[in-house]
Order: sequence, then structure tokens, then C-alpha cells
Amino acid sequence: MFDIITFGSATKDIFLISDNFKIVGEKKFVTGQGICLSLGSKIDVDDVYFSIGGGGTNTAATFANQGLKVAFCGMIGKDTSGEEVIRELKRFKIDTSFVRKTEKKITNHSIVLASVGKERTILVFRGAAGELTKNDIPWQKLKAGWFYLAPLSGKLSQLTETLVNFAQKQGTKVAFNPGNSQLSLPKKQLERILKKVDVLILNQEEASLLTKIPYKKEKEIFRKLDKIAPGICIMTKGPEGVMVSDGRYLYKAKSLNVNPLDWTGAGDSFASGFVSGLIQSKGKIEYAVQLAMANSAACLKKLGAKEGLLKKGDKWPKVKVKKEKCR
Repeated sequence: MFDIITFGSATKDIFLISDNFKIVGEKKFVTGQGICLSLGSKIDVDDVYFSIGGGGTNTAATFANQGLKVAFCGMIGKDTSGEEVIRELKRFKIDTSFVRKTEKKITNHSIVLASVGKERTILVFRGAAGELTKNDIPWQKLKAGWFYLAPLSGKLSQLTETLVNFAQKQGTKVAFNPGNSQLSLPKKQLERILKKVDVLILNQEEASLLTKIPYKKEKEIFRKLDKIAPGICIMTKGPEGVMVSDGRYLYKAKSLNVNPLDWTGAGDSFASGFVSGLIQSKGKIEYAVQLAMANSAACLKKLGAKEGLLKKGDKWPKVKVKKEKCR
């Protein structure tokens, strides 16, 4: 019996770090800014760093660090990067018996273009992770108190409802951090999923996409979220903090003041920190928010998504959490 099983991607991350990546303003980019490189030239990079990432393994690392018995379920390639994923999971004492290997595609890869202390751009190759099917999952062995569903992209998103339905039949709680593919599922299918989820974790853009309400209209977003997802709903706001609703109360907290070295894994470290805190405190949202904020802040101080994560027994700063009745 596991405390929690995570489902999602496993990725080989390659960080290219350089102050020669020029950030330029351009309206054609979604964010209004982009990285500019001189065409046809060689660009010196200051450092190269390798790590293992992906939402499924990143979150599993936090759960393991917090003393929980955790397994990761996902697909990797039969390649050297896949072998590195297994070694990394074992380093964190994460059970690998639900990891499957395929020869159809190589392990997922990401190339992270970063300048120290600045936002990064990630080039993503979605490989073996998307080859996982329901036939690859040993359903009868999936015994856990919780399932954590990280973003499942492409056709893998179709597994979401199957996993949620299985969890409900087993009496397993579900934490769900959907990606765009899952949020783009047919409306009725997504509504069925959200009704069965215990913790829903979204960022501002995702909350706006799901509710069709501008992200600045926060109370309107939560009024709608509380109707379509009766569990705990979370909306992260980056450096501005977080808002959480349990349907009765609204909880607000500001982010800890840190100088980020690398933004990679910030969302995963928050989400897994929150669920860890919820499990450890037997449902106390204030404590879950505090652990989530501290874990995310610690992650930001190190390169990669796992090296800065808090461990059970570490001392960490606690943010002030404001609580008010939902209106």
C-alpha cells in the first residue's frame, strides 16, 4: 500500500545557461517577449546542466522527501536517458515497479534556455511518455491513499477519466494538476472528472481557460470552480502568491520573497508540497499552503526541479495565510 502514486511524464532535461540569450519585446510572442539568437552564428553558453524532470517524477520526489511511500507510473524509452530516469527515481527511494519501457520512441527530452535569475524558455520533445496505455498499467497493484495526476499531454490525456474512475472505486483520493490537453477534453467528460477530484491545482491561465473568466476576476473564478469542482480548488499566481477554496472558505497567501535561480519545477514543487502538507496534517489547508510555498521557494533557489526540494525535518519559513468565508 502506497501513500501516493504519481502519474505523468519523465523527462531528461538539458539546461543551457548563458547571458548571451537576448530577451526582446515582440507582440507576436504569446508573452510579449522572446529569446533572440543571431541566425547563422555560434552562441557561447556559460554552463550546461543535466537533470531528470517531468511532472510525474518531480512531484514524486517531493512526496518521497516528505517521508511518504511513493511510486511513479509512466513510460520511458529503452535508452540511456530512460536508464537515468530509473537511477534518479531510486536515488529518491521512489518505487519504480510501475515504470514501463517502450522501443517506439525515446524518452522525453527538454532543452531549457536560461539566463540566471530570469524566466526561461523550454523546448520540449514529447516522446515515450505519450505511449503509455491503459493496458500498460497494472491496475490490481495500484493500491494507494492518493493518486497524483500531473499533466498528461496528447492522447495520454484520454487516460485521465479512467484513472479517476478507478481511484473512486478503490476509495483513493485524487489530486489533479491538468495540462492543456486535459483542459481541452470534451466539456461533459471534463465535468465528470472534476466532480470526482479531491484537489484541483491550476495556475491563473488554466483557471481562466477552464472557467472562461478573465484571471483578474478571482472571486468570480472561484464561485464557478466551487460549482464544477466540489473538492479543494487552488489557483497559483506566480510571484503574487496563491488562492485556495474548499467551498466554505477562501485562503490567500503571498509568495515568500526569494531571488530565483531557476523557475523550473516551481509549479510541481508547489502542488506536491500542498498535497504532502494536506496528508501530513490530515486536511489542514493552512499548513498545506505553508509547506507548498516553502517547498516551491526552496526549489527556485537551485537549478533543476528536484535539488532544492525540502526534506522531512527541515526547518522552513511559514507564510501568513488569510482565511475568509466564500461569498
